[in-house]
Amino acid sequence: MTEPDYLTATRTAYDDAAARYAEFVDEHFPANPLNRVMIALFAELVRAAGDGLVADVGCGPGHITAYLRSLGVTAFGIDLSPEMIALARGAHPELRFEVGLIGALDVEDASLAGVLANYSIIHTPPERLPETLAEFHRVLGPGGHLLLCFQGYDDPAELAEAFDHKVSLAYRYSPDRVAELLLKARLAEVARLIVAPGEDPQRGFPQAHLLARRTA
Repeated sequence: MTEPDYLTATRTAYDDAAARYAEFVDEHFPANPLNRVMIALFAELVRAAGDGLVADVGCGPGHITAYLRSLGVTAFGIDLSPEMIALARGAHPELRFEVGLIGALDVEDASLAGVLANYSIIHTPPERLPETLAEFHRVLGPGGHLLLCFQGYDDPAELAEAFDHKVSLAYRYSPDRVAELLLKARLAEVARLIVAPGEDPQRGFPQAHLLARRTA
């Protein structure tokens, strides 16, 4: 089967930018407490449900996977870019990292306690987002949690708007419309955090964090 053009383009862009991107997140993530607080909440809910394996999908250089581990969560990382995975393995040799696709995870049905997609759905074209959310539902066990973080689109009449991302073409999504798609995928919204544009110096966009749970 021929790979969709957007996957090829995204992989190539992140392979080329891997070292620069790793330097960026090393500085940006520690300086972003509002992002970290939602990840910490996600980790606490995973632990409270009895722990279990968590997939950090679109893990990049592994900084979030390592952060989850510091919070007591057993996590592994998956990324489209082989160069990113190489950096993640080099920086965190004690953790597991794999090359893979967020829309076609090499994971058994209902085997995960959690899925974290930290700014990784932004390169998914809007017409493919429902199948990606369905894939997250497939791999989550009953009651498993999903955390989506993405640039927010403040027009609730539309699902997404394309924008000029620094690495590759990306989309910012309407939190309300994403929540509707989550519900259709049998992933019920638990909580959300919308960070005002001025709080993130990197972009003049709202930053959305949606926490959901797989329903029975």
